[in-house]
Amino acid sequence: MLTDTLPSNFMPSPARGRVLVFDSGVGGLTVAEEIRALGPALGIHYSADSGFFPYGDKSDEALRDRLPKVARRLVEYVRPDVFVIACNTASTLALPDVRAVLDIPVVGTVPAIKPAAQLTRTGTVGLLATPGTIRRAYTAELIDTFARDIQVIMHGSIELVKLAEAHARGEDLPVEAFAAAQAPLFEAPGGDRIDTIVLACTHFPLVRAQLVASAPQPVSYIDSGAAIARQTIRVLPPDTEGRGLGGHAWLTSPPEEAPDLALVLRRYGFPDIQSVADVPIEMTSAPTAL
Repeated sequence: MLTDTLPSNFMPSPARGRVLVFDSGVGGLTVAEEIRALGPALGIHYSADSGFFPYGDKSDEALRDRLPKVARRLVEYVRPDVFVIACNTASTLALPDVRAVLDIPVVGTVPAIKPAAQLTRTGTVGLLATPGTIRRAYTAELIDTFARDIQVIMHGSIELVKLAEAHARGEDLPVEAFAAAQAPLFEAPGGDRIDTIVLACTHFPLVRAQLVASAPQPVSYIDSGAAIARQTIRVLPPDTEGRGLGGHAWLTSPPEEAPDLALVLRRYGFPDIQSVADVPIEMTSAPTAL
């Protein structure tokens, strides 16, 4: 549990309110855990765009068209005080578009490049993400702004997303699979100098221990989960009140069509799973990115 790693002087926030954490699959559960640890009085709920999973291999056009519509429908159903996009791929592409259609605070997720640049001692950082996040202009801007003077080696892995999902379902996976998933970072020119890796997909902290165990050299793995939790507390409207204990989840496909996802959600404290598949989300289909 994340609370096991909190400093001894940690003080939870007394904030109350209703927070909806959103992702395409189970990756956002790592963010939900961070928010729960920081704000135990919050009502934390979860939503997954299971009908369009995974985001990492979808085209920009398809995601930009879909995300604002899905967000608006979910917020209409759940009525949260804050909407958290716990997905780097979605945030780096469509965060402004989602904010434009909602009238509540929206917290996004961006790669933790700035803290990684401050942490590295060798001047070489790895960025482990989905292919979509790797190719985003937003990611390039973060690197140019906060890591211009260091080497950033990037690798986009859909395979690691699948491994994280399988791990969350309780499957027994060989450590060699995690070694192979991150190997391109270390095999790239300068990869032997990497001492810090940014986990730029919310799925990846689910398998942090496996990544540590399979790395060919000592590496610090960092993500933005704690920063997202702090920002969620920071933007809560001041007049919010407690509205239940949380624990509800909403999918964009019928739960029976995603039994593995439903199983993981229950394991992470979201036993009440409902579907918004009947809500029309008008969009034209678009091909996945090559």
